[in-house]
Amino acid sequence: MAASIGEQLRLAREGRGVPLREISDQTRIAVRYLEAIETNDYGRLPGGIFNRSFIKAYARCVGYDEKEAIEGYTRYLREHGEPGDDVATTPFHSKVYTDTPATRSPFLTVILAILILGLLTVGALAALHWFQKRSAKAPDQNSLSLRIDSLRPVGSNKVSGSASSLGLQEADYEAVLQ
Repeated sequence: MAASIGEQLRLAREGRGVPLREISDQTRIAVRYLEAIETNDYGRLPGGIFNRSFIKAYARCVGYDEKEAIEGYTRYLREHGEPGDDVATTPFHSKVYTDTPATRSPFLTVILAILILGLLTVGALAALHWFQKRSAKAPDQNSLSLRIDSLRPVGSNKVSGSASSLGLQEADYEAVLQ
């Protein structure tokens, strides 16, 4: 019997008459990784859980017992003093915000969203009203010249223009604006 798991898997593959390319197509493992498994060159593999997964998939494809293949791989690593890639037995829980349970009910969230949208709408309408009021209070040039024309004596000639070109005094100009 072959000594290492790589040799055992190679013999199982050759016994079935399956080329490496076909196993690569079925398992979606690159041929270079399959060759590394057969030659027990685990340094060429990606490492970690991938090594175990590749060996399991290879064993399944050639009809070899998956558990025995993983045990053989682990035994080989121990015998040759290579660092093991054992999977941690305690699961690692990352600190992601979605892992914590919701502290606020969805109903309250909807109510808060509606309240915020309402406040924004009221603020926008108030700003619009303020701008409309402001533009209505500012006199335009046409209404100013009409007011100035109405203050001139009846017999004077009609000259259009601003208050300074009509010769009005500053006091008359202020009276018009009030």
